[in-house]
Amino acid sequence: MSMIEVLFEKLILNSWPLRRVLGKKIVSKFQIGSYEWRLKMGTVDRPYYGYCVYNAALLAKKLNLKRISVIEFGVYKGKGLLNLEYHAQEISKLLGVEIDIYGFDTGEGLPAPLDYRDLPYHWETGFFKMDVPKLKSELKRSKLILGNIKDTAKDFFKDNDPAPIGAIFYDFDFYSSTIEALNMLEAGEKYYLPRIFCYFDDTMGNELELYNDHTGQRLAINEFNLAHQDIKLGVPYYLFGKKFIENWYYQIWTGHFFKHSRYNEFVSGHQVDAQEK
Repeated sequence: MSMIEVLFEKLILNSWPLRRVLGKKIVSKFQIGSYEWRLKMGTVDRPYYGYCVYNAALLAKKLNLKRISVIEFGVYKGKGLLNLEYHAQEISKLLGVEIDIYGFDTGEGLPAPLDYRDLPYHWETGFFKMDVPKLKSELKRSKLILGNIKDTAKDFFKDNDPAPIGAIFYDFDFYSSTIEALNMLEAGEKYYLPRIFCYFDDTMGNELELYNDHTGQRLAINEFNLAHQDIKLGVPYYLFGKKFIENWYYQIWTGHFFKHSRYNEFVSGHQVDAQEK
């Protein structure tokens, strides 16, 4: 770690909130330090994207895999995909794991809500319509999958044969679209790491959205867990043991494929001496 990274790390980890915020803003604005260090400090753009991709690639490296895929469900203008391209580039250089990116979207904005579970009091048909030609001209390494998820999910694996998926970003807004996307986890172990990192965008909100366990993405997560014995989405409690809690920690879930042939493979990278137990 460089001297300047040490100095700013002390500032960012300072117990005074104002100093912490100031340190993060300076590091972010002037791109101080290495990418790996800035990711650790949470000063990269969309740190939750970087966090999920980095940890997915790290697990792949420990499993001696050379390539993985990441998916974003709900693309809109493509800022998330472009951000994923940045993180993928930096993380590939760091870890030596190639990263393919897929973005799912209707291209036409939100479809009509099916019922109250899709929160029609907050979402409206046609929201987030994509400028497809413009976005395609901007993307460098991402592949767009356009159409309603209930249709595109059917042939995605057959048509693309993706490398094992390690990170997924769910931003479909609706319960109905999210549950369709979650059911893609049933495709088989060939297409997934034994554990994956997930970010669910529409699980916090405010007094307008009123996200809860009985509608929207949270309902989709709960129903998926109830319906699947061998695949579960779990809360990463370790994040809440950190000294400073970021809001996006509450939007991270980890997917566990308990029957995956490599789920029990040792990846901790150290051996515990019997005398230390």
